[in-house]
Amino acid sequence: MTMFRTNRFRGLVFSLIVGIAAATTPIDARANDSFKSWIAKFYQTAAASGISRSTYEKAFAGITEPDSAVLDKANYQPEFKAKIWDYLDSRVNPYTVRIGREMKAKHGSTLNAMERHFGVDKHILLAIWSMESNYGAVLEKPDRLHYVPQALATLAWGDPKRAKFARNQLIAALKILQAGDITPKHLTGSWAGAMGHTQFIPTSYLLYAIDADGNGRRDIWNSIPDALATSANLLAKNGWQSGKTWGYEAVAPSGAAKYEGQTKTLAQWAALGFARPNGKGFPRGSDRAELKMLGGPNAPAFLVLRNFFVIKRYNAADSYALAVGLLADEIAGHGGVHQRWPRPNGTLDVKEKFELQSKLKELGYYDGEIDGNFGSGSKAAISAIQQRLGMQSDGEPSQSLLEALR
Repeated sequence: MTMFRTNRFRGLVFSLIVGIAAATTPIDARANDSFKSWIAKFYQTAAASGISRSTYEKAFAGITEPDSAVLDKANYQPEFKAKIWDYLDSRVNPYTVRIGREMKAKHGSTLNAMERHFGVDKHILLAIWSMESNYGAVLEKPDRLHYVPQALATLAWGDPKRAKFARNQLIAALKILQAGDITPKHLTGSWAGAMGHTQFIPTSYLLYAIDADGNGRRDIWNSIPDALATSANLLAKNGWQSGKTWGYEAVAPSGAAKYEGQTKTLAQWAALGFARPNGKGFPRGSDRAELKMLGGPNAPAFLVLRNFFVIKRYNAADSYALAVGLLADEIAGHGGVHQRWPRPNGTLDVKEKFELQSKLKELGYYDGEIDGNFGSGSKAAISAIQQRLGMQSDGEPSQSLLEALR
């Protein structure tokens, strides 16, 4: 559900407005008038869904213009091209595991209660919390947040591709306000309306939100029990199998790619030559598993069970569900992926990425978090030290740079 992104505004806001003729009036003023007119007219739709005039006016008090950053982010959605190992490195690494274990200790009684009540593995809840908001850290960055009614109204008004989605989500957000679960001031989220610690869009919130702390409000923004219970409720209601895992890493026999996407019992997979890399056999029983080979034929394979597909009800990407499962396993102490990913020669694995970042910090080139993610700060540091060492200054992490710093 995660939809947070940061990009510079590219001037695309007003190119989406259809039918505005050239005139002497400044285009931003015309756009603001068009947006205000849309808000005024949309009340009829909101009222038909049970939204009172007072709720509507409260939601849009002081809103006189669209959120330009929302349309910028909506229009700058590059295709996801990262290799699976790079995707996992940024989400399943020593930092996310360490913070997950700290949160497990800090919120142990809450997590245990969720596990007992909903039957959902607490480590899965921790992994989702990490994936969705970095254990809530994103919520502490105002520049990453948007006022949800304004953001959704902006999409409904100015983005034809997302207009229907945005209208439905806006009605749901207004229902949340009307129920008194949150005040307008605190109704914040991503550019597309995903909200709180565990990033629920408004319609999903209405379906699954839980008041776990007993204060009479379902507050996934400020109440960690409410946020975790809401996630557990989603998984439970979508068929989570209590006491079962999400899947198993497997060593695939030669030619296994022809089986990808097929579903068989674990015993049948074993008979075909699939084995666990730790030497243990697959559990006995009738559990059926689908073969996933997200890194290609020479990469680790995974035999995924029903709970893997329940995780995908949160986010439909296989990579997301795999990251949640692997991170949950590591937080629980079960270890990570045993086999090596087929990384290109000269690139770094996740431990080496942390080592390089640590060395950059020790040398005074980098002052950010040691998290294995090479954003603008890390790349600027790499570029600077590459220049110092007489290397090509491309700002990219590499084995050759790490060896030079060692």
